[in-house]
Amino acid sequence: MFSRLVPILSVLLVALGPVCAIWPAPRSYTKGNSTLYLHQNIYITYNGEFLPYMAGYVPQSINSKEIVQAGVSRALESIFTDKFVPWMLHKRNRLSTFEPDVFKGQNWMKSLKIVQTTQDTASTFKPLAGEVDESYNLTISAQGDATLTAVSSTGVLRGLETFTQLFYQHSSGTFWYTNDAPLSIQDAPKFPHRGVLLDVARNWYGVDDILRTIDAMGWNKMNRLHIHVTDSQSWPIDIPSMPEVAREGAYCPDCKYSAEDVQNMQLYGLYRGVEVYFEIDMPGHIGSLEWSHPELIVAYDAFPYYWWCAEPPCGAFKLNDSRVDAFLEKMFDDLLPRLEPYAAYFHAGGDELNANDSMLDPGIRSNATEVLQPLLQKFVDTQHSRVRKAGLTPMTWEEIPLDWNVTIGNDTVVQTWLGGASVKTLTGMGHKVIDSDYNYWYLDCGRGQWLSMENGEAYQNFYPFGDWCDPFKNWHLIYSHDPTFNLTADEAKLVLGGEVAIWSEQIDAVILDGIIWPRASAAGEVLWSGRIDEATGQNRSQLDATPRLAEMRERMVARGVGAAPVQMIWCTQADNATECSYPMGPGL
Repeated sequence: MFSRLVPILSVLLVALGPVCAIWPAPRSYTKGNSTLYLHQNIYITYNGEFLPYMAGYVPQSINSKEIVQAGVSRALESIFTDKFVPWMLHKRNRLSTFEPDVFKGQNWMKSLKIVQTTQDTASTFKPLAGEVDESYNLTISAQGDATLTAVSSTGVLRGLETFTQLFYQHSSGTFWYTNDAPLSIQDAPKFPHRGVLLDVARNWYGVDDILRTIDAMGWNKMNRLHIHVTDSQSWPIDIPSMPEVAREGAYCPDCKYSAEDVQNMQLYGLYRGVEVYFEIDMPGHIGSLEWSHPELIVAYDAFPYYWWCAEPPCGAFKLNDSRVDAFLEKMFDDLLPRLEPYAAYFHAGGDELNANDSMLDPGIRSNATEVLQPLLQKFVDTQHSRVRKAGLTPMTWEEIPLDWNVTIGNDTVVQTWLGGASVKTLTGMGHKVIDSDYNYWYLDCGRGQWLSMENGEAYQNFYPFGDWCDPFKNWHLIYSHDPTFNLTADEAKLVLGGEVAIWSEQIDAVILDGIIWPRASAAGEVLWSGRIDEATGQNRSQLDATPRLAEMRERMVARGVGAAPVQMIWCTQADNATECSYPMGPGL
């Protein structure tokens, strides 16, 4: 682990140089020190056609111009209405030394010319990892002419988010400015899959909470929202042909997502360059079907739970029962065709299947691997084939190929979470991998034990009641993780990216924003910019990242997301490189 960290002296030397405020860090960035003001009537064109600024614009169809029009409107609306006056980022009562003097004349930004060099295809709007070019170039001349060039409309959206981060509102309240003209940015992501996993089955999240998360992902140039939509605790997704499933399995009548809700979430993400895809975890983690289809489930609410599953109330599919296959055929025939227009992936689960469950299954009565593995192979083959038939690519958790030795297709993406050698082992087997190493990227860790216990042996064993994946993963730890660490070049090519995970035993919508942000932003920079700074050849420095992340946090708060603070204001108003670092102070 320590080989991933830059020596302290190197970190400090890098930190003493100038840094840009953009998050995630662009691949190449040069800037000047001239001021330009942004007028609300700036002239914007897209491939030569005028684009008006229309606040709150919603695309009317899935096409490039509509997506860019909406992106332009969101970017300008953010600049003009969020009132981001960066007093918290400059020394106390010294904002005036950063702000331009509005009484000494204004040089105005005249135009923004957006050029998309290649036509979008259908896969642009629901890409497999690597199918869409997200790169962009942004230049602003000293005279106020800006040009944003990208290969795809998705690249345009990424460039517009960078454009947004260049501007501040003047404390007078009447001007918006950048001090960085002229500037030139060339940028592209390192990894094509940069995601957030949100568990909506253990605690309920409304649609607005999910849409707000998608917004913040777009600002951080993250592009996959993985919704873990069912588990043994609840089934909140409505299946119109099987209304009993969510009616009985959801926590409450209003605690479910309609077919329209699902489509709206996916469209909302599509318009922001965030692909929303769903997971129905199986054959374990499926106990919520006990409420509507008890004939399919074994070991639901079995006691003591730890013999049968990782957490109550347990519940797994019967692996040797034809009724399970009939249910899944009907469910997938309903669900998958509705997801396919807006997503390239479907996650079929596969984690933490406890072999003991099948000892309670009348059709098996065994926990022997040699008995269960052929049944699981058949189960996975059948469900993955249904996913492919619907035009989607299957995803699975790492236990399926690693613990159960199940053969999976070359197209299947494996999500790994157990850390250690998992990524190297899976890529060495030739599998495409998404990394969610719990040691670094589980955002629910460190909140303590949620199970209650009486005084006695359990009390003594669990005291002081930490959770299984302590400690809390602060942004520094998240930022230290490299998904391709210790891989060969060929193995690294199979790492599509990663996802931070929010499991919801102790998290709900009330605290969601502060749990995700800005910690997910740290992973977002790792996945967009890479751990290695190309300019220095060294791991990216926390001292460079901290002031930029603090500014990104303030921008998110200004835009309506309750992100947690990076530091106290004293640090953001001081010289971060020397005042809030270790060793501390100017004598570095």
